[in-house]
Amino acid sequence: MGANRLRAFLTMLGMMIGVAAVIMMLAIGRGTQTTVEQSIANMGSNLFIVLAGSSTSSGVRLGTGNAPTLTVDDGDAISELPSVAGVAPVSSFGVQLVYGSANWGSVVIGTTPSYPDVANWTLEAGEMFSDADIRAGNRVAVLGQTVVKNLFGGEDPIGKTIRVRQSPFLVVGVLGAKGQNLDGRDQDDTLFMPITTAQRKVFGTNFPGSVRMLMVKAASADAMPLAEQEMTDLLRQRHRLPDRTDDDFDIRNLTAAANAAAE
Repeated sequence: MGANRLRAFLTMLGMMIGVAAVIMMLAIGRGTQTTVEQSIANMGSNLFIVLAGSSTSSGVRLGTGNAPTLTVDDGDAISELPSVAGVAPVSSFGVQLVYGSANWGSVVIGTTPSYPDVANWTLEAGEMFSDADIRAGNRVAVLGQTVVKNLFGGEDPIGKTIRVRQSPFLVVGVLGAKGQNLDGRDQDDTLFMPITTAQRKVFGTNFPGSVRMLMVKAASADAMPLAEQEMTDLLRQRHRLPDRTDDDFDIRNLTAAANAAAE
């Protein structure tokens, strides 16, 4: 080594670079795995989404979710299945939100009080709207963290009034931070309101009680295959579909999709 200092130095440099590269690759792999696992945990576990069927207009076939084939009553029936732990109907709309001189474009989701439990989402402040708010169609809202940041800054939003399509809404709760989903969408950029309020008093609907999708949480991971089969049989029975007729809904296993992404 003393006689061949340059060769010895280059050999040691190659060893250091090789070891450093292996360590960096392992660290990057572990970091990516942790990020995906966190996204899956934030999304919720044992989840399905049941989408309404497609529709055809002037010879053009529209995508899944555009036909009014699912209803809130379908969700109530699914929630009675022994393999299902919870159901939350969802109707979503893009809209501009206003508070004072601030405004922010966000996604408004009309749903029921069961949504946080189904989607594994915690409340940071205030409370979720109640079944009484659903029955009365009250103008109350629960906000995600991104909406709070852009409308209120450092101000406490609980008890404040915001406007959704010029309709006043009382802020009753703030959800905890959830972050991005596996598609990169900011899940905190959301406002939740009672589904009856969304359909009857803000956005309207040509088919009262219809929803674009249902979020369904199975009782356990082992119960997911049974839950999917029971939901299929129940919805076909409720929609009176003959044996050889295709389903007018689409059931998607979010947990399986998330696990595939993790793999």
